[in-house]
Amino acid sequence: MRWVLSLLAIAMTGVGLGAWYLDSTQKEKSEAEMRAGLLPQYDRGKIWEAPDPLLAETDEHASLIAYGRDLVARTQDYFGENGLVRPGSINNMNCQNCHLDAGSKPYGNNYFAVNSTYPQMRARSGSLETIPKRINDCFERSLNGQALDTTGREMRAIVAYMQWLGSGIPKGEKPKGSGLAEVPFLNRPADPVLGKKIYAEKCASCHGADGQGLPMAADSPRDYPPLWGDKSYNQAAGLFRMSRFAAYVKANMPFGASYQNPQLSDEEAWDVAAYVNSQPRPAHPFLKSDWPKIEKKPYDHPFGPYADPFSEEQHKFGPYDPIIAFYKKD
Repeated sequence: MRWVLSLLAIAMTGVGLGAWYLDSTQKEKSEAEMRAGLLPQYDRGKIWEAPDPLLAETDEHASLIAYGRDLVARTQDYFGENGLVRPGSINNMNCQNCHLDAGSKPYGNNYFAVNSTYPQMRARSGSLETIPKRINDCFERSLNGQALDTTGREMRAIVAYMQWLGSGIPKGEKPKGSGLAEVPFLNRPADPVLGKKIYAEKCASCHGADGQGLPMAADSPRDYPPLWGDKSYNQAAGLFRMSRFAAYVKANMPFGASYQNPQLSDEEAWDVAAYVNSQPRPAHPFLKSDWPKIEKKPYDHPFGPYADPFSEEQHKFGPYDPIIAFYKKD
């Protein structure tokens, strides 16, 4: 009798185990199907969209990815004046002030191509750069602060988030919609005087007449960063290049604009870029080390020396076609 009861218990346990196994397998299958359905399919001809946030929740590195996104979106909470990780180590900006929607907006200076194109040789440093190096460039330039520990949790989290954003993009590919959408050149210099009028009409209501912005509210995903002054990006930041700033505002500013529905003309984008980047800001900390081969400097890099006969003023404000033509003839 005891043997029969034992056998019955084993059988019942087996039923329980079987049911658990089926539930577990079914759950894994449904999660796999969900992941497959949510994962963007790469197509060179289509604008790349960031993966659905639900996908990150099923990733084995979900908590690290979520932390990385929060670091990008609310950088001030961790490194600002009262930061939780390293207080007072950056300016008054968040990463997503330059990389919109935490680096996930098409043509919003996003991170889509980071995972597929790094490591890469970069002329600015003259070296092979990794993703952590690129991130620290932003901390030291756009955030005018201190570099992160490349082995620390914060760096690992931001890297994990960037890799997740680009998951599904083949190595070496730069998807459509990544980075910024180029703005056609003007046949004249960009004009800061005209830009001042545009700024007053279309930018000052959010960023202030003095360019010092408005802080992020506790319950708001948006903030209005300082565009110049001691708490803004320094002269080594990418947005200090006129073409980068013009491309950024053309597809994204004022609030509500997109690459499909811009609210600025090409001329307005260039002129407001000229105005903002003519205002005072922290000095370039890497002038002696950046661009070791001066012939590799971008056409709109505003600091000499150059391998061409054009002035710093023309390199900054344009027109740029003569500069580009000079290098093409060689």
